[in-house]
Amino acid sequence: MVAAGALDGRRATTHWQWADLFTARHPDVRLIPDVLFVDDGDVLTAAGSAAALDLGLYLVRRDNGAEIANAVSRRLVFAAHRDGGQRQFIEQPVPHVPDASLAPVLAWARENLDRPLTVADLATRAAVSPATLHRRFQRELGTTPLAWLTAERVALACRLIERGEPRLEAVARATGLGTGANLRIQLRRHTGLSPSAYRRRFGSDEGTVPAAGRLVSAPSSRGRR
Repeated sequence: MVAAGALDGRRATTHWQWADLFTARHPDVRLIPDVLFVDDGDVLTAAGSAAALDLGLYLVRRDNGAEIANAVSRRLVFAAHRDGGQRQFIEQPVPHVPDASLAPVLAWARENLDRPLTVADLATRAAVSPATLHRRFQRELGTTPLAWLTAERVALACRLIERGEPRLEAVARATGLGTGANLRIQLRRHTGLSPSAYRRRFGSDEGTVPAAGRLVSAPSSRGRR
């Protein structure tokens, strides 16, 4: 496909190990090195086998919504969402220290997304310095703590919208995104859709929205006169 010129003038990515060779052989391709995957409309490219799973889940999320994508990720025992712009993992030794895992602090953060969490809060919870936390996030997740927090908040916002919550300000508060304006910006950045477009595409008619026990009894249009 690449040799035939199908990617000439288009954005694409490849594994970091082959980026220089790819550029030398295909100079007309707009290679974006060191990202997981690239969506260029009708052509999508991934950086490797694991990144291909990220790309597959991205397509499931784009076409069917966050709820189904999360169900698929659980079946695969795979991370539900890694943004395509995240850096590829570079070969480096990872020490086997069970109690240094980020899993406990990630689980705690997911339960408290409605709070104004900061990187300092996560570092305190993990009992490390912010600088150490940044290094662990980069090493284990390939992203920064702030980028991870934002992606988790957007994923929760998507689930709330899919389940029928019509109030953007309520969604913004429940997810820690703060305001409806910021929700619109972040949702468009991560999904390419405005909240109204996302609701039309993936929304439910249900009026009760359980969001980690915090957001319930959302008003429904059913039964209104």
